[in-house]
Amino acid sequence: MSKKKEMQKMQEQLETEVSRVKLPRDNQSFGIVDQRLGASRMRVRCLDEKTRICRIPGRLKRKLWVREGDLVLVEPWEMGGNEKGDIIFKYRPSQIEWLKKKGYLKKIADVEEF
Repeated sequence: MSKKKEMQKMQEQLETEVSRVKLPRDNQSFGIVDQRLGASRMRVRCLDEKTRICRIPGRLKRKLWVREGDLVLVEPWEMGGNEKGDIIFKYRPSQIEWLKKKGYLKKIADVEEF
């Protein structure tokens, strides 16, 4: 019984610990997935108040599973302008909490969904 409780405590600590959180650089921004469009494409509402059609790059297709309502890191295309972009990273719930505490997600009103 005590081993079971110890394992649960260790598991909770691992889930709550956030060692590194990927932050946006240069022209990258946070976004919330609004709608899945198929063929690894989705409509994402970004923090910079633009809606983009984003795709998951081939190197991440099998590793990155994204659903509607997930917080993601988006990098806009250079040639496509601000209409298209790539999804680079998906944030976990513990990382989202850390971002909220540090004030990175103040602009998004729908962050309470997470």
